[in-house]
Amino acid sequence: MEIIIGLDQLRRTFVNPVVTLGNFDGVHLGHQRIFHRIKEEASKIEGEAIVITFEPHPLKVISPQHCPPLLTPFRKKMMLIEQSGIAAVLCIRFSLPFAQLTPLEFVQEILVDKVKARKVIIGYNYHFGKNQSGDVEALRKLANLFGIGVEVVEPLKMGQTVVSSSKIRELIKAGEIEQASALLGRDYLVMGKVIQGMKRGRALGFPTANLELSEELYPNAGVYAVEVVWKNQRHKGVANIGTNPTFSPAREGKEKLLSLEVYILDFDREIYGDEIQVHFKQRIRDEIRFDSASQLIDQIKKDVQWVKEKVFRN
Repeated sequence: MEIIIGLDQLRRTFVNPVVTLGNFDGVHLGHQRIFHRIKEEASKIEGEAIVITFEPHPLKVISPQHCPPLLTPFRKKMMLIEQSGIAAVLCIRFSLPFAQLTPLEFVQEILVDKVKARKVIIGYNYHFGKNQSGDVEALRKLANLFGIGVEVVEPLKMGQTVVSSSKIRELIKAGEIEQASALLGRDYLVMGKVIQGMKRGRALGFPTANLELSEELYPNAGVYAVEVVWKNQRHKGVANIGTNPTFSPAREGKEKLLSLEVYILDFDREIYGDEIQVHFKQRIRDEIRFDSASQLIDQIKKDVQWVKEKVFRN
């Protein structure tokens, strides 16, 4: 997939571009539906399907205190968009000066002059321009001035639930990982480099891979059945997200650090420094403080057996 970062790096002319615009955090089923439409429409006119997105997330620039943890930081978002079959992404560097563009300036300078869009396909709740003052109807009217077609994709529902990034964040924060994955159309995953930990897991007989944490959203503290992807190989595992209460009892006035540790079943390889993907399959239980290491070992054995029997039966 071609990734163009910055309008100044757009040094070629797109062929009959059919474009969509948005943050696309999560690259969920609703986003995938829009990507499918731009590919369909582009194929009709022998054109290119172009995804236009922004980095950093606009809220990080305009109102950092209100920016939620991201479902898909930039590199993961690019990976997932590529998996959706998109051939080119134009990533606009979002800044305070860029945020001052009026809806008309945005359409004329970006869609007309830079991209030369033939058609724009957007979600039903799309807003753009200074103070988010442009909406779907504003885009229709402005695009029409320049002969650009506009199509609006209506909200996608699963049952009574509208598929949205905010709903998915809510579910992940609550540990409701299976419901979140249903709205995403795939397992929720996090990516990270394996770093040195305290090596307590090895001492307990369950060596774990400790992930370097980033600003992305992590599921609610607890124990999960996971699938680990390492060098394109898939492995079954059990992950713990939390603060290790058995070994790190709470101390008044001290904030406990979050950690993500993964015990990979039937695996004995040195992977420090390697990047892995952790795909969350099912929540097993809350994180618990045990009175002794032996109690913790017994519970881990039960967790592993439960995962083998209930989640990874085949």
